[in-house]
Amino acid sequence: MSDLAAFLRAKGIRLNTDLGQHFLEDESVLRSIVEAACIEPTDHIVEIGAGVGVLTKELISRANHVTAIELDRRMIDLLKEYTENPGNLSIIEGNALKVPLPETPYKIVANIPYHITSPLLRHAFLESGHPPTSMTLLIQKEVAEKICDTKDHGLLTILVGLFGKPRMIRNVAPSAFIPPPKVDSAVIHIECFAEPKADPETIEEMFRLTKLAFGQKRKMLRNTIGALERGMERLEKAGIDAMRRPQTLTIEEWMRLAHTKNR
Repeated sequence: MSDLAAFLRAKGIRLNTDLGQHFLEDESVLRSIVEAACIEPTDHIVEIGAGVGVLTKELISRANHVTAIELDRRMIDLLKEYTENPGNLSIIEGNALKVPLPETPYKIVANIPYHITSPLLRHAFLESGHPPTSMTLLIQKEVAEKICDTKDHGLLTILVGLFGKPRMIRNVAPSAFIPPPKVDSAVIHIECFAEPKADPETIEEMFRLTKLAFGQKRKMLRNTIGALERGMERLEKAGIDAMRRPQTLTIEEWMRLAHTKNR
């Protein structure tokens, strides 16, 4: 993939790292992403932050259709040129967090700008109304580890765990990108459930409670959830020790706590 750097130089493109533009140039990592995504010939793939189309090229060769979303207007014509703009590629210029996601089955496969990881997961799972069937993402390693952590449950662990099962695919060194980011990266795959673990009302209450608790995550639940009206009573009904801290609770315990709202 040495042609990537030459292509960018020839077009006079300087990447905007403020937009998270770190283009993947390592072929082994590219293969890992594509293999983890398990792309079928009938699949519709949504790619976030397509750039000039390094990953896009691989996706359009395997999937029935690819929708590539790119915010940087400079990249649109380059994306068409680099991929040769085939008939199974649709390009959307815009903010992926505001673009409506498909209503028919689709998979997300992307090397995303790291600063939009949390907003993108919320957009795909909570805001779109039509979650993907799977997500294969190249993201910051520290965030990937938090998502996959089975012991220390953060907000992202809970969000992803409600909608799917994540697994770590591989770590990625900064040298795999142009320009190299200042942090290590990782590829993760999230196989999404046919239905989320909880209904919309329960999920809404869960995130109301988790937002409160994780806003002061060093405090015991008695000082956060317990301070709510009937808070201590709700913790007791859910069978949760008020002396615990929020990161020790499982998704199932947050669900039980949310269910006490109307009891």
